[in-house]
Amino acid sequence: MSDTPVIGVLALQGDVREHLIALASADALARPVRRPEELAEVDGLVIPGGESTTMSKLAVLFGMMEPLRERVRAGMPVYGTCAGMIMLAEKILAPRSGQETLGGIDMIVRRNAFGRQNESFEASVEVAGIDGGPVEGVFIRAPWVESVGAEAEVIAEHGGHIVAVRQRNVLATSFHPELTGDHRVHALFVDMVRAVK
Repeated sequence: MSDTPVIGVLALQGDVREHLIALASADALARPVRRPEELAEVDGLVIPGGESTTMSKLAVLFGMMEPLRERVRAGMPVYGTCAGMIMLAEKILAPRSGQETLGGIDMIVRRNAFGRQNESFEASVEVAGIDGGPVEGVFIRAPWVESVGAEAEVIAEHGGHIVAVRQRNVLATSFHPELTGDHRVHALFVDMVRAVK
């Protein structure tokens, strides 16, 4: 089908396989992306969870940081979960040494804001633009958004904190919907990609 978008999952680190499955279930052609030439072949990109500092350093090491920034600036739809949200922020509170971001959303994020690994939890989150009731989100060493700029739209909060944001073609959640079997957030992103394809 010509309207089937090709969506990459940045495969430097994190739960790549789960995102590939979620995207395929939302009628996208999903593939891992590790190199600039693979990035050039996709209509949109998911940046998975993992460890944001490591992901940033690996992106530089693999020659991906500048190509990623260029594609984001050029309007390619991107969806980041957890560490991916951090990668899409314009600013990180107390970043680790050498940590870089791609930008894309005018927001300030706080790393590991919901606590350490042993404080991980699941929660139902109402996400604006997604029908059918709340989305189950898995929060693992999750960030939250401290503040957003005028162009960024807050689409979900949990416990009084911003946990999902959209700015034009860029989407970010501090939780992992790919771990729950509920693929509605991925379906929303696939629709975003289809709209600009």
